[in-house]
Amino acid sequence: MKLPIIVNARELADLVREIGFLPLFRSEIEGFSLQECTPAGYWFVKDVEGPWEWREEVAAGGEIAYAKLFNKKAGFISREWYPDFANYRRDGYDFDARYDDGLASMSSKRIMDVLLEYGDGLLSSDLKQKAGFVKDAAKGFDTAMTHLQMQTYITASRFEYKQDKEGRPYGWGVGRYAVTENVFGAEWVTSRYEAKPAESKERIMEHVAKLFPDANEKAIGKLIK
Repeated sequence: MKLPIIVNARELADLVREIGFLPLFRSEIEGFSLQECTPAGYWFVKDVEGPWEWREEVAAGGEIAYAKLFNKKAGFISREWYPDFANYRRDGYDFDARYDDGLASMSSKRIMDVLLEYGDGLLSSDLKQKAGFVKDAAKGFDTAMTHLQMQTYITASRFEYKQDKEGRPYGWGVGRYAVTENVFGAEWVTSRYEAKPAESKERIMEHVAKLFPDANEKAIGKLIK
């Protein structure tokens, strides 16, 4: 499948809803990323809204997940497909059970414990501080955040900007992260739990294979792992 050219947030959202999920940057599968279907003139150009801004609009819409979701890199998953990713990636574990079985780090637990106290989530900078990742204890935050996003326990709910003295936004948007169930609803996120995790994995892999018939099984498996 050759993806269409994308030039705004609405087209991006429509594409994700149509094909189910989409990595932000080049992936193991040629042609399967927003980077490859957006003209270069839209990337990091002053006074031009591009993918970096589109992701913020899509994430704030509340129906398409945006986080590090594909081989520890950012991407989008539609409302239809997110429950399968949650079922597969969590492998039958809620976070507490994963931690109790020694499958999650203390760093991840510290982050989850804080986010469970803040239903609306926290900016990544505030979360880092409240979870105790400061000065000599700062190590491990980014790794834990990536793991929790990949395992679908947390997601970016929206992005916010710093403001100058005149109240004008500047710089890049800072992600606000929250427990996924608090963003999309527990009923939706867990709606595929009746299926075995392996069944969700197979469903996802078969879908990618239909979209990109030339992609080999190893590449697909690495992308969605």
